[in-house]
Amino acid sequence: MIFVIFEPLKKLIMKKLFAFFLVLTSVFYLDQKVSAQKVYSCDSKYDADVKVYVADSKYDADLCVYKCTSKYDAEGNEGLWFFEDSKYDAKKKIYFVDSKYDADLIIYFVDSKYDAGWRNNSKKQLMY
Repeated sequence: MIFVIFEPLKKLIMKKLFAFFLVLTSVFYLDQKVSAQKVYSCDSKYDADVKVYVADSKYDADLCVYKCTSKYDAEGNEGLWFFEDSKYDAKKKIYFVDSKYDADLIIYFVDSKYDAGWRNNSKKQLMY
């Protein structure tokens, strides 16, 4: 008898919990998508999350990068980068090295955002 009375209340609570978790996960996903490729160029390799080398050819690169003019265009983990003025606003801090052997990631700057993207998927986790 007690379970019959609380069954509608139980369903209502479950629906509310489901809606709450749905909203929470979508907010987390959107935050990751929007802020994933905001980068800051450090002056010291010890402050950087990732050491980057700029290749002369896109065929030598792990990632082809397009420099966005707006931080709202730099979304996902597909090589659309926006360079922040402050390291606190950036998702990743990078340091440009002079040798590809010192680099964690080799990039090539492209002129079109449609040419941006990963050439070596095994390095993708570096920019998450």
